[in-house]
Parts: sequence; C-alpha cells; structure tokens
Amino acid sequence: MIVYGKNVIKEVVKNKRIIFQMFINNKMIDKKFFNFLDKNNVRYQLVDKHQLNEKAKTKEHQGVVAEVKDYEYSNLSLFLDSNKNQKFLILDEIHDPYNFGAILRTMETTDFDGVIISKKHQVLLTGTVAKSSSGALEYVNIFLVNNLYQTILLLKENNILIIGTDVEADLNFDKIDYNRSFAVILGNEGSGMRFLLKKKCDYFIKIPMKGKINSLNVSVAAALIMYASQR
Repeated sequence: MIVYGKNVIKEVVKNKRIIFQMFINNKMIDKKFFNFLDKNNVRYQLVDKHQLNEKAKTKEHQGVVAEVKDYEYSNLSLFLDSNKNQKFLILDEIHDPYNFGAILRTMETTDFDGVIISKKHQVLLTGTVAKSSSGALEYVNIFLVNNLYQTILLLKENNILIIGTDVEADLNFDKIDYNRSFAVILGNEGSGMRFLLKKKCDYFIKIPMKGKINSLNVSVAAALIMYASQR
C-alpha cells in the first residue's frame, strides 16, 4: 500500500508497520522529520518531486511517500465476544475518501470501538484515506464485512441497538441513551441510508439544523454523534 504525508508516515513508524520503501523530496529541509526517521532507523531514498508525484499519484504528499505493509481489517465476530458496552459507526456506501479519513481521524479521539464498512460500493483504505485521517487509521478498528444487512442482523443478535440517521426523525441525536451497546448508521453523502437497512433500525435520530441547506457533511455528522456519546 502506498501512503504519504508526514503525519501518516510518523504514525506508520510509531506503530512499527513494515516499510518496504520510503522516498523523500531531495529538497526537503525539515530537520525534525529527518531526525525522527534517523532516531527510528528508517531508511529512505532522496528523489525529486516528479518521482514523488508519480509514486503517490498526487501532489499532496508533503514530500514523503512510502510503500508499507497493507493495513489489516479487524474481525467483527471476534470483537463481539467481549462483554463490555460497544459503540460502532456503520458507513453505508460512503464514497469520498476524504470524508472516510476525516471520520477515522475523529473516531481515534473518542471511545468508539470502530467503524463497519462493506466490501462493495464503499471507499476502502487508500493513501488518500490515510492522509485525510492524519495517520489515525493506525489506531482505529475498521471492520470490513461482506454484507451490511447481514452484519446488522448479527449486531442485533448481540443486543446492540441499531440507530439510523434521518433528517425527518423526531429524536435529536443528543437525546438518546448512549450508555448501552449501539451502532449508528450514516448513509451515502447524496442519497442517505438504503431502505433495506432502514427497516432494521430500532429508531432514528437527526441533527437539528436551522439553515436552508438541509444536510451536513457526513464526516461532520459523524463527529457530532461521536462526541455526543462521550457525555
């Protein structure tokens, strides 16, 4: 997997992820960053910015690109065996890697146990997601499942409340009981939650808005819900 950006690389190193190759702009003068790499015995090659652009497939790499061992998704079935209250986000067909990365970045600062995504019709882990997460994906459980509908049934079997999000819901997001196990579903940036998943929700919440644009960016909505549950 190709990752890039100074913060991402720092977290890769701190988490001792295997680095196969690292490339740094030969004009970089960030002594603190070089000292960090040297202190951790990280080998790298100095190359020009055009080579970095080609390797990262973007210019937004901050002068450092690395090929690292692929990130491993967590196993949801094994995780559900624990007895503690659990908090999850379920992402239903989120396509924007920047939104996905921002959600991971916020989640790392909360007590949520992880995010559940489907193998189909969903952005997976990429260099862009890693960069947008500022390296947070190193520390967040990401559960990759074959089918969200079947996964929701599994969660319900484990006494996990399924909460949908809908702008027409009667209940505000900050008025629910977050003191039990639950999973909140966040729908597609354009079309919202799929009807099939809505049918399995125990109830729905909304984020009240007063403006003329009746929607929030999905990463902002996720942040509000995650922080409301910290109280």
